[in-house]
Amino acid sequence: MCKKAEYLVVDDEPDIGWVMKRILGSAGGVVVTLQTGAEVLPMIEKNHFSRVFMDAKLPDIEGLELAREVHKLMPELQVVLVSGYYYKDDPTIQKALSEGLIDDFIAKPFTHSDILKIL
Repeated sequence: MCKKAEYLVVDDEPDIGWVMKRILGSAGGVVVTLQTGAEVLPMIEKNHFSRVFMDAKLPDIEGLELAREVHKLMPELQVVLVSGYYYKDDPTIQKALSEGLIDDFIAKPFTHSDILKIL
């Protein structure tokens, strides 16, 4: 029996969390949503996620700093930065991708297929 992929979505906008949950759920994934960075490390310590989708601008921490903290705790966990602030060609994002800080990037607004094509 194949285990379903588990995804963690971190975004301070509840509507984005709701949409991501529906999109990832439609692909058969199990999705947990959070709204602050402070909740992330305790959550990933207690659960097994295959991928984390995180907003670049959270109320309590920058997404790239949170990605750094996630990788310290779980180096194998894939991190996807989702942002309306950065764009894919932004030097900050290109550096984060080349250094392996993040595994992929999705710009807001995104489409259903933007999310599904990186799974």
